Amino acid sequence: MRLRRTRCRREGRGVCMRFAWRGNAMTAGADSRNLVLERIRAATRNSAATAAEGAGAYAATPREYVRHGSMTVKACHERFVERLREYDAEVVECKPEELAATIAAQLKASGRRRFVAPAELPAEWMAGGFEWKIDRGLAAHEVEQCEGVVTACFCGVAESGTIVLHHSASEGRRVITLLPDWHLCVVRASQVVETLPEYFDRCAIRDQGPGIRGQENREQGNEGTREQGNKKTGTEGLGAGGPDVEDRKLPRLVTWISGPSATADIEMTRIKGVHGPRFLNVILVRD
Repeated sequence: MRLRRTRCRREGRGVCMRFAWRGNAMTAGADSRNLVLERIRAATRNSAATAAEGAGAYAATPREYVRHGSMTVKACHERFVERLREYDAEVVECKPEELAATIAAQLKASGRRRFVAPAELPAEWMAGGFEWKIDRGLAAHEVEQCEGVVTACFCGVAESGTIVLHHSASEGRRVITLLPDWHLCVVRASQVVETLPEYFDRCAIRDQGPGIRGQENREQGNEGTREQGNKKTGTEGLGAGGPDVEDRKLPRLVTWISGPSATADIEMTRIKGVHGPRFLNVILVRD
């Protein structure tokens, strides 16, 4: 590939450069591209000849990071609360029988009147004296009209102060947890783990029933056909009711919440509410 350079002079414009292609430039460009791609493929090619060998190699990979916490249950819960408050979240604690009254008090203290709720949020969580919109496919502009949202959650990670939503029927679609300005999330103490690997271990054995799979599929526009093989457990529910259990991988849709939405990308000025609610309130239920 060769370039021919010519000069021209325009009145009042000085010297400009013109470039003309000679030779088969397109072919040369394509050859260069293929060469680069082939080098990438060679560098990232799986050395395992079969999928079984690949799975064996993955299983044999050393995992020397911390996979289980060493804190007592009490210390784990205290760390979770500490981290949340460091992120400017407001945290209150209560007993299970005090939950409905605590939710009502938080709603009243927020100064807001109009809230959106997931389709299967427990009725006793929706206190009287407020306007409630139940999300059964609300449009985005309808969600935006709501001042706050109340949800359950799947898990809490103490070390990072993170709340994890799997968007079951009691946790709601992702859109209702992002558009409102205020989020009240109920976390049961039994849902809190110390480390992130413990959360992934919990994903392998716990599920919140048929609602979660359908919810995820609707969220991503995919009806899905995966068969549910659930069985009941005696453990108290993570959300509205008792969870179902099945061997399963991480769900297709997960939201990680570490405090109110905030960013300092622009001139290192901290701005809240850019990617989600500006205010996060958490009720930790000592179950």
